[in-house]
Amino acid sequence: MVLKKNKSQNSTLFIDASKECVKITNNNKLTEENISKIVEAFTERTDSEYFCRLVPNTEISENDYNLSVSTYVEQEDTREVIDIAVLNAEIAEIVKREDVLRSEIDRIIAEIEG
Repeated sequence: MVLKKNKSQNSTLFIDASKECVKITNNNKLTEENISKIVEAFTERTDSEYFCRLVPNTEISENDYNLSVSTYVEQEDTREVIDIAVLNAEIAEIVKREDVLRSEIDRIIAEIEG
């Protein structure tokens, strides 16, 4: 989040630079490239999906002056997309095979028991 005292805009720039850090041992470090990206966002003051957002101060007041970056800059959803129809078809096929195997096991047991 960046606040400027002498700015003409009545808005606040929120920058989520959490993904800009490079993990080095137990510490995080910003590379020159990371720093350049952050400075460029600060200078341009334009929205960039999942990275920064220029928020009108009225919106901040509507959120009870919550200054948490995650309130204003959406996190990218990196979860794997699963096709439920395909998954259900695979489960149905597994159940069919299980039924066939169960029948075969029951037949073999019946033969053994005589």
